[in-house]
Amino acid sequence: MKARYSVIVPMFNEEEVIQVTYERLKKVMDDCGDSYELVFVNDGSRDRTAEIMRGISNADEHVKLINFSRNFGHQVAITAGMDYAEGQAVVVIDADLQDPPEVILQMIAKWKEGYEVVYAKRLKRHGETFFKKITAKIFYRLLSSMTSVEIPTDTGDFRLIDRKVCDVLRGLKEKNRYVRGLVSWVGFRQTMVEYVREERYAGETKYPLKKMIRFALDGITSFSHKPLKIASYIGFFLSFSSFIYLFLVLFQKVFTSWTVPGWASIVGVNLLFNGIVLMLLGVIGEYIGRIYDESKDRPLYIVSETRGYPDAEIEDTRKASDYAK
Repeated sequence: MKARYSVIVPMFNEEEVIQVTYERLKKVMDDCGDSYELVFVNDGSRDRTAEIMRGISNADEHVKLINFSRNFGHQVAITAGMDYAEGQAVVVIDADLQDPPEVILQMIAKWKEGYEVVYAKRLKRHGETFFKKITAKIFYRLLSSMTSVEIPTDTGDFRLIDRKVCDVLRGLKEKNRYVRGLVSWVGFRQTMVEYVREERYAGETKYPLKKMIRFALDGITSFSHKPLKIASYIGFFLSFSSFIYLFLVLFQKVFTSWTVPGWASIVGVNLLFNGIVLMLLGVIGEYIGRIYDESKDRPLYIVSETRGYPDAEIEDTRKASDYAK
């Protein structure tokens, strides 16, 4: 019998919290009064996360485990969970307990009302620095202004999606994935529940500044071509300004006795314009790099081990065959 609800939990080095996460999720899903599965996706953890989860999976038939061969990234781990999820309603929640599992029951209630996507909107974000809060706020507003797809602000990947939405997302083959943006892009009937985001239960964040910047770039370049248009506008403006400046220099040389001596101004102008040109080439390079990633057509992830699944492979062109089960 297939589970009615699937809860996807991506993990990376979560040995300090994963036992508590499992216990809270189990209590919540037992309270929902219907069949369920907990799909834990181990994204190449280097601590005891996989070992702990093997023990939990062996003891609880509701728990299923997917181990990656290496770290493929948070968004890919969510995607893998969707590939393996069997439920009619699929919930995505992180393992760090910043998103309270108890909110899942509110999402299920909205789903039963007929909504096909129920996302969780953060009213407050406890335990996060001012820098992270302000940069997140700026990013969501910037992304909203740059794309025609309405992506809800102050939301993460914590959400419930209907089976039909999950199946549509499985058919999207892009490599640089921004799942919350893809969920908004596919449409369907959507609503929200509000909650207060708690401090991380234990361990440290898996999104340091470098990964946050990479994540932001994925979001912007996946859903907006405006940076390319802005690069074109700046390039045109600089070319026009240079042309005007050339006429000014020629006029000074021919009709006046005053010319700028030395080389400082020339060097200054060259540095300014060359810096801007390199910046614009960097923007274009981001898009070209993504085209390159898509053209290689490699599997999105590789599974080294699964627990709790039948021997038959789950067919999906995005992943390589399981090497061990």
